[in-house]
Amino acid sequence: MAGHADRIAAMHRAYRRASLLGGGSKFVIILAANQGGGVMEWKGPREWAIERDSVKNKKKYATKWGYNLEIVDMSTKKRYAHEWRESWEKVDTIRNCMRKYPNAQWFWWLDLNTFVMEPSYSLQKQVFNNLAGNTYRDINIYNPLHITHPINNTHLDATSLSAVGDGKPSSIDLIIPQDCAGFNLGSFFIRRSTWTDRLLDIWWDPVGYEQKHMEWEHKEQDALEHLYIHQPWIRSHTAFIPQRKINSFPMGACGENGEDKRIHYKEADRDFVVNMAGCEWGRDCWGEMYNFRELSNKLNRTPWEKFKDGISDRIKAMKAKPEKKEGKS
Repeated sequence: MAGHADRIAAMHRAYRRASLLGGGSKFVIILAANQGGGVMEWKGPREWAIERDSVKNKKKYATKWGYNLEIVDMSTKKRYAHEWRESWEKVDTIRNCMRKYPNAQWFWWLDLNTFVMEPSYSLQKQVFNNLAGNTYRDINIYNPLHITHPINNTHLDATSLSAVGDGKPSSIDLIIPQDCAGFNLGSFFIRRSTWTDRLLDIWWDPVGYEQKHMEWEHKEQDALEHLYIHQPWIRSHTAFIPQRKINSFPMGACGENGEDKRIHYKEADRDFVVNMAGCEWGRDCWGEMYNFRELSNKLNRTPWEKFKDGISDRIKAMKAKPEKKEGKS
């Protein structure tokens, strides 16, 4: 019986991976982990627990839909003799993954403190089957950085002068959400293309890094914002996605002004992914990961599991009533 179930599961995975069927092999999930230790090669039990839960979550999701999963050790590496570029490894890692998976088309970067809340949502259905409808090219729709768009320069071509580029989904090579402070790279998509090769070269450029890295508090994120603002060719291939489509925040992040329906996770709406961004700064990362994990398990119970839980809850309620009566007497 178990062998039969395994064969069926294997057939489902093969179907979902096939490029002409499910298409799962076209996607690579890149999970920024640090299985070898923290910045100083040390991690406590809570850090290990967060990583274990996050990795297990992504493995289960990738297996279900036939996606490739690359778990990347982001421990600090000295890329230059005089500089540490820890979080800048993101750019180099994407390039390496594109080499490793030559037939993949889209690469989904996920930070470690993320959790796929709804594993029944495929990337195709959630984003890519309707790329034009699920993304927006004109940053003025939501523009927390107050970037002037489009660029007003008569020397530019018509595509660069347009707020939506050429308007074609086929020209979208980068998909990023925005939080209350601007671009957020805790969960974003990048497509294999000549444009992407050029972007990665400039994004990683040591000359630009040397000149500006002291001003860029959020490192590669600020660098991308700088490129978007000053390089017209970046804008024409960049699309934005509503944050809660792929990167919902808990109330602890961007919560200074209360709940924001564009940013914060809503259980009733069954948001796809939650990102505990910034939890290491005064919040409880493990507590948030645990709570969202348990909520996801509850929301995604099978009918049989719901039935069993219902029986269990009724038994507990029946046992609790005599205890209350005894307390009163």
